[in-house]
Amino acid sequence: MESAAASILKRAVEKDKEEQYTMSLLLYQEGVQILLNTIKETKDPVKKKHFGVMTSQYLDRAEKLKQLIEKKKIQGTYRELIKIKDGAIGYGYNSLFGRFLDAMVTYIQIEDPYIRAFHQCQNLVRLCELAVQKCHSLSKISLTTTCDPEDFKNQSKRLEELKHSLKSHLISFEIIYSDTLHDRQIVLSNGWIIKIGRGLDYFKAPNGKFVLGYCDLELRSCQETTVDIFHSSQLTDAVP
Repeated sequence: MESAAASILKRAVEKDKEEQYTMSLLLYQEGVQILLNTIKETKDPVKKKHFGVMTSQYLDRAEKLKQLIEKKKIQGTYRELIKIKDGAIGYGYNSLFGRFLDAMVTYIQIEDPYIRAFHQCQNLVRLCELAVQKCHSLSKISLTTTCDPEDFKNQSKRLEELKHSLKSHLISFEIIYSDTLHDRQIVLSNGWIIKIGRGLDYFKAPNGKFVLGYCDLELRSCQETTVDIFHSSQLTDAVP
């Protein structure tokens, strides 16, 4: 547990320095919990004291980060810029922005011109699965995308199937086709906005159907892209 806490807290400090404060906060909290468990299991009084000091320091930094994030959210100045390198792994949807999907989210607006091909529609399903698991108050998802001029029949069939599946979870799914859409973003009703340069389709094709990363995108190699995450305090009133 000691080595696990050290590894997680090291990452927390790294993300803190990179100003990825929301991710850093989660890592601090996770590392501190492991330290607290370690203190319970440790009989050595010297180690107990050492771990106690560490816990206090990291808890203090986590509390300051909470206040900093809230302050920047209110001011409308909070921003995280994440650069995913070519071939990097560990950037599935949950790792990248799952921390923003919470019980406050009632509505998700997705704008991505390329939800067309089979694998692109599968990516959308993965995002919806994550949202259903994390956003317990979710009632609506809307998708704005472009028509596939070569295979619109199958594109619409896939999206209608997803619509029917979401309905069984009491979530409405609105599909809007646009001829001019270019930007890619995910807008959450809790104010968070996630802009991914490549949209949802930033993963490389797997090298087979029975390889790690075929099912779990956290293990899938990525293409190079930039992710811009920011918060709009006025957004809650702007979305239905």
